[in-house]
Amino acid sequence: MTNVTIWNEYRHEQRSEKVASVYPEGIHGAIASFLNEEHTVKTATLDEEEHGLTEAVLNKTDVLIWWGHIAHNEVKDEIVTRVQKRVLEGMGLIILHSGHFSKIFKTLMGTSCDLKWREADEKERLWVVSPSHPIADGIDEYFELEKEEMYGEHFDIPNPDEIVFMSWFQGGEVFRSGCTFHRGNGKIFYFRPGHETFPTYKDKNVQTVIKNAVKWATPTKRAYPTYGNARPLEPVPGQSE
Repeated sequence: MTNVTIWNEYRHEQRSEKVASVYPEGIHGAIASFLNEEHTVKTATLDEEEHGLTEAVLNKTDVLIWWGHIAHNEVKDEIVTRVQKRVLEGMGLIILHSGHFSKIFKTLMGTSCDLKWREADEKERLWVVSPSHPIADGIDEYFELEKEEMYGEHFDIPNPDEIVFMSWFQGGEVFRSGCTFHRGNGKIFYFRPGHETFPTYKDKNVQTVIKNAVKWATPTKRAYPTYGNARPLEPVPGQSE
């Protein structure tokens, strides 16, 4: 079984009755509820010691799922560096919704990760644009969310390795809403839906995508490459021992 850690800043649910009514166990709890049958799941939140992301926790994590929004700047830089190191070593990372502006995502992308946005309770239609990709397994040509926050292009990210989903919104915008990246030995998937006031993570299609993404991002059993000065595999003329 894959060891999954779900990280959530867990602020909206504690401050807003509306959000708490949608996610009484927190967004992390909602995601854990549909992953824990197939995986070993742990949750972590911002206000825990070391944000719940200690060396011990991360060393046991195969895939880290990240949701944040209003407290990106409260995440300590040393924890960001710790997570980045684990991704480069092979840990999978799934960034959800407003996590696009998290320190860890911006660090790994090297860009502003900015975008257009609007809260207008719009319909979102997510099109599968890479139908053979394993993250799209079990999803029809498209699926719809009745109400979501709009994210619109231009999305300031590096060109993705693959675009799995493209969103269209009722107001007319489009958005690259399912993107994969590779950094070091690690695999990263950004998935757009998930505004805190809507029951997006209770949608079966959204759940299927996240389940598929966990499988895709699970590390391969391969040793981390050796870097730095290297001895020759065969004798090199003129080189001393």
